[in-house]
Amino acid sequence: MYRFLLTPRWWGINLFVLLTIPFCLFMGSWQLSRFESRVDGHREAKAQAASARTEAARPLAELLPVDQETSGRQVTARGRYGDQLLVPGRELDGRDGFYVLTLLRTDAGKALPVVRGWLPGAADAAKAPAAPSGEVTVTGALQASEQPGDNGVSARGGLPAGQTAAISAASLVNLVPYDLYDAWITLDRADAPMTTVPVGAAPNSGLDLKAFQNLGYTGEWFVFAGFVVFMWFRLLRREVEFARDAALGIVAEGVAAPAVQDEASTPVR
Repeated sequence: MYRFLLTPRWWGINLFVLLTIPFCLFMGSWQLSRFESRVDGHREAKAQAASARTEAARPLAELLPVDQETSGRQVTARGRYGDQLLVPGRELDGRDGFYVLTLLRTDAGKALPVVRGWLPGAADAAKAPAAPSGEVTVTGALQASEQPGDNGVSARGGLPAGQTAAISAASLVNLVPYDLYDAWITLDRADAPMTTVPVGAAPNSGLDLKAFQNLGYTGEWFVFAGFVVFMWFRLLRREVEFARDAALGIVAEGVAAPAVQDEASTPVR
């Protein structure tokens, strides 16, 4: 009754199943490892951010470029405040508000974006306190340039003059007349009435959309592996039933087996 398993058709089916299932399991395991890696990276980033608060601040140049290792570290920079911009649409403690972003022109000739604090409500330049005059030394947490979609960063354009949606050199280059560092800092202490902006997660270390996509792909690959096994047993059962019917003389001789028929059971000529 099971001699049909030795036919070329079933050799092909069995070979396909034997190759597909391990491949699906491998891809599902790989996607799961990617998700677990992001979870571990998220934990490490939180631990790093906590330890960075107690570390001594280092000069900005020593921690550039920003990566997962240097993001959140305490840095210090010296210069004079220049242009001031607002970053609307930023939420803090469940309230809508905006960042006050001031460019610090350093002795190196570049400007460092400095988030001096957060204010509630709609972005209004009249609400933002003026930056200190003269030469100042600032200390804060180093952050990587933002990308649309990160931590609520908007990709919308057409903002009023003096506002920017993202804090990045690419977004600010057309708004200020000087070179910029590809990084920014959030001050440890904000001047009243502003609120200090908390440190964000390092790039590619948070439980973001990509992390949960990896988890979703894991489920898809495992489900597909199960579907292949289900279809193999379904075809096997139909073939066995066909062989039994043929042995009992129920099926006319020469009628094709179900494994090669479509759902309408169209005979193969």
